Amino acid sequence: MLNKKIIISNLATYGLMLSLATTTAIANPHHATEKKQTAKFQTIEQPLSIKTAVSLGGLALIGMELWWFLIRKPKL
Repeated sequence: MLNKKIIISNLATYGLMLSLATTTAIANPHHATEKKQTAKFQTIEQPLSIKTAVSLGGLALIGMELWWFLIRKPKL
């Protein structure tokens, strides 16, 4: 089984990466609106229900992967 320190450090690293990515996106909101006018593609606002379903589906997949690799005991 993996060392608890390794698991905690990996979770902290992923949390830091996600927080930096969202901070960068939030820090410059005018840049996104300026690009929308000149870009070939336009953003489409998705309904909250779809955003929630996709987020919950992703969390479920992450949970299943953690269970598969860390918690599941192979049958011998």
